[in-house]
Amino acid sequence: MSKKSLIQTNPYLQNLKKYRDSLITNVSSSTAIETGDNVCSIADTLTEVIDKIFVVTPQKQKLTSQ
Repeated sequence: MSKKSLIQTNPYLQNLKKYRDSLITNVSSSTAIETGDNVCSIADTLTEVIDKIFVVTPQKQKLTSQ
């Protein structure tokens, strides 16, 4: 029985735009709670950084014998 990764089976992760936006929202709100900073400013900072480095590609799973 082959196992599929979460990114392959979860429909919410299949749409990269929605995935990216949700990730920014989740990280921004968590960081704001922890630091007391403004959620919007954290989201803006993350968006700038992620626009430069964000790449999501589904990984091919290696078959291993166990």
